[in-house]
Amino acid sequence: MNETSSLPSAAPMSRRGTILYEAQNLVVKGGTGIATYARNLAEAAGRLGFNVDGLFGVEHGLAQSDGRLNEILAFDAVDDDKRLTPLEVAWRNVRYPFNALGGVKPVELARSGLIVGPTADTLRSFRRLFAATQLIDVCRAHFSIYGRLAQLRVEERPAIFHATHPVPLALRGCPNIYTIHDLVPIRLPYATMDNKKYFYRLLTTLARTADHIVTVSEYSRRDIIKYLGVDERRVTNTYQAVTIPSDLLARSDDDVAEDLAKLFGLDFGKYFLFFGAIEPKKNVGRLIDAYSASGSKLPLILASSAGWQNRADLKKIRDERFSTFRISDGVVRRERQVRRLEYMPQGQLSSLIRGATAVLFPSIYEGFGLPVIEAMALGTPVMTSNAASLPEVAAEAALIVDPYSVTEMAHAIRTLEADADLRTALVKRGHEQAKRFTPNAYDERLKRLYDSILRPSQKPS
Repeated sequence: MNETSSLPSAAPMSRRGTILYEAQNLVVKGGTGIATYARNLAEAAGRLGFNVDGLFGVEHGLAQSDGRLNEILAFDAVDDDKRLTPLEVAWRNVRYPFNALGGVKPVELARSGLIVGPTADTLRSFRRLFAATQLIDVCRAHFSIYGRLAQLRVEERPAIFHATHPVPLALRGCPNIYTIHDLVPIRLPYATMDNKKYFYRLLTTLARTADHIVTVSEYSRRDIIKYLGVDERRVTNTYQAVTIPSDLLARSDDDVAEDLAKLFGLDFGKYFLFFGAIEPKKNVGRLIDAYSASGSKLPLILASSAGWQNRADLKKIRDERFSTFRISDGVVRRERQVRRLEYMPQGQLSSLIRGATAVLFPSIYEGFGLPVIEAMALGTPVMTSNAASLPEVAAEAALIVDPYSVTEMAHAIRTLEADADLRTALVKRGHEQAKRFTPNAYDERLKRLYDSILRPSQKPS
């Protein structure tokens, strides 16, 4: 446990104090599953009556006295293609070991409403925002060199500091909670690009020093207890919340069909869909092989960010086997049976999910598997795998396959395409399963967690 922590008494429900969230992923370009988690977490804490503050890192140096300028600098564009000069790299390497020696001192950003757009909207749940230049890089360098967590220095101590993913940062004088979504870099080291030595050392340190660890499935909870040696009383599974905006749920099939035709040239209910990053654990290569073996004439759409370690998968997506030709209005058009679409706004992705014959998500490891429940909430049948947390999350509401068996996946694809009664049954069961992960259900789990932290005698169930 964190020996420097002092646990304050809980305040009444209407004034429960402040939770400071590390929310770095909310400002990552393109969005991540952890960003969705952090956003839902902050919104839930607000509903529970907490003041919600956010902390994240920015690329640019911040002024100590000009809040409005900092508001601008925090959201300034970063050139992804720009490469640091050797001198800039050397200067960063020289500075990093010393940047956190006196503690990390974030700057509070003004909330004037000056900044508009999606990123600003994403942060609307936070009462106050704090930023530090290159926060994560500085903390990582400090931990790698000195073997201890960097200390966060803030003027007003929150009731709780909650990091939404493993970061080497702590705040004295309040409970420190860390969300560990899964142990993928440890259990599937060949599937990620993480620095395994750093990640292992960080997780074992957090396992020893955190006041509490949060995770998102019973599978991940058992992994954390077993492989990190954490007392089961210090690990709580809250699952995740799945929130689909009401305006997207209320859209008619005709409206969705019109979007699909105009935006993507797709017919409602006439394609299979995978969405997520193209990375080893997502099993996209085997999915494409299974799709090919299934003989399906429906297109396979991959709505995906670039990911990593995916050269072979991208080559399969471009394979000429998946080129077809269609005559339309007397014109011969070339079409792709396997198509990849880049990252897109939530509204467009929701239309893609709504209109799919089925969502195919045969991942070999997930801490939770958010796409499964998102598809169910939107009324789309799901095929997923029997690996890690996915059977737990999907329960009886999905077609479950061995993710390593191309033959089994191909059979499932053929079955989903041919059996309308099965699809109808999966949609019905999926709606019921999705109710387990509504914001209301999540609020109850989160309330028990935070009550147990603020009242140590009360343990989460």
